[in-house]
Amino acid sequence: MADASPKAAAVRAQLSPFENVAVGAVGGALETCLQMPVLTFKFCTQEGRPVPTSLAGWYRGVGVQAGTVAPITAIQMMVNGLFQGLALRGEKRALTDWEQIYTAAGAGATSALVYSPVDLTTIQQQKLSLNPVSTLSHVVKHHGVQGVFRGFMSCASREAVYTAGYLGAAPVISAQLVKLDAFKDRQFAAGLCGACIAGTAAAMVTHPIDTAKTCMQSDMAGTTYSSARAALPKLYADGGVRAFYRGGAARTVRVCGAFFVCMTIRDYAVDYKTTREQQ
Repeated sequence: MADASPKAAAVRAQLSPFENVAVGAVGGALETCLQMPVLTFKFCTQEGRPVPTSLAGWYRGVGVQAGTVAPITAIQMMVNGLFQGLALRGEKRALTDWEQIYTAAGAGATSALVYSPVDLTTIQQQKLSLNPVSTLSHVVKHHGVQGVFRGFMSCASREAVYTAGYLGAAPVISAQLVKLDAFKDRQFAAGLCGACIAGTAAAMVTHPIDTAKTCMQSDMAGTTYSSARAALPKLYADGGVRAFYRGGAARTVRVCGAFFVCMTIRDYAVDYKTTREQQ
């Protein structure tokens, strides 16, 4: 992927930290509420437990998931904006393609400080059928405070690739597609295709890590999965390469949808601010 020339590329407005937080919160909450059944199906498939038999079961945990994914996405966008400012070093220019990608990856890894406990709480809440507070109390009581961060490194790796996808690769790919005759004056189609290309690639790369993390966070006692690294060979022995991609289809759909929703909302915000500044 060739870097876009900073001089040739149009300079768009940079969102402030507060604006990034607002856009990230809206995007994160919206995509989670729209796709919670897909997320529940992924968890059930990865853990090998039956899918819910009621609508309430499919949405169990949506409150904690949406209520915490929103600030997580907000954190990712805010930190990404700060990292982009560091990359620009005060220059008035557009970011290169690779600058967009590596600043987004750094923001994603940082967000795991919050996201790892959120995933663990959702997984344990669905297993225990408790509310979020009771679930956290149960984890801390039986596994200590460190238990809340079980699976942290796996989550950081996953989020680095994930955030590099929706804040870096997806916008870059969409911008390249718009230059093609097939997508001329078809911004929506280019954005959707860009999100699906980047989302599918990110899901394929990170799903084995995500599967191992889910198994590890589901098995708090470490009876079967003592760590994510230890889970990988066991998963392979149990089901080969296919075991790494349990719930892969569901997660790919969820990732592509999240990429499109979050990228589109952010692009609208940036375009609106750019237009206001040019008036």
